[in-house]
Amino acid sequence: MSKPMIIPAWQRPHWQPSDEEILLQFYVFGSFEAGRPPMQDYGSDGLPTGVTMTSYHHNALRQWEGYPLKGSLGRMLKDDAAEAYRIALDAPQVLVVRGQIEDSPATGYLRDTFGVLAALLDVGGTAIFDPQIAGLFSADEWRRRYLVPDGAPTRAHLLIMRDGEEEPGRSWIHTRGMRKFGRPDISIRNVPDRDTDRAGMLCERLADLQALGAHFVEGQPLEAEGVPGGMAATLGGDMNDPAFNNSYVEFRWPL
Repeated sequence: MSKPMIIPAWQRPHWQPSDEEILLQFYVFGSFEAGRPPMQDYGSDGLPTGVTMTSYHHNALRQWEGYPLKGSLGRMLKDDAAEAYRIALDAPQVLVVRGQIEDSPATGYLRDTFGVLAALLDVGGTAIFDPQIAGLFSADEWRRRYLVPDGAPTRAHLLIMRDGEEEPGRSWIHTRGMRKFGRPDISIRNVPDRDTDRAGMLCERLADLQALGAHFVEGQPLEAEGVPGGMAATLGGDMNDPAFNNSYVEFRWPL
């Protein structure tokens, strides 16, 4: 059992009411003890309204089309997180935590959900898979990432990726995971390869702003150090967008 730690929730000072929704989804693998997990040790009041937890026998879930430990995703997880993959594959039970909730002016929903996840690791959970960032973590790895003083940073909840563009010497820097905050993912196109680190840091700053409730509007200018003339926001995407499974706010690095 891990040492109890109250998971903080923070206010979102830039938040304004909107019709955006927050989406949470996690798979918890293990062999779970009977009874109520000690979520109060982490400051959790239980799963927020709209988020549910469903228990499956692992063998039954293996037949599901969206089962994450098979196919190309399973092969990637096995390569990237071999020990966690083995632990998850051997687990007899899987708890699926999933739901959508209204946009919120504070992140109590995240504290409550992560408090439940932490408590499940204390009563037999051995691994957690986060499909929004394609991250599979053993129990100890998950605790080190999310049970930290003052709370895990926004970056811990995201995947920041670099892909090549059609033009040689240019890269596409983009995120996955902002649905946890009910916000679009960040996309920065046409980044010179020499500036990819700068663009990655900019992605983090923009993600932090959105996690604090900020919204970007179509055409909104953005000034950034080292980007002559700045950039402007373009909005697009939706939950069916294959690159994000989310809406996105996109900026294009100037030539």
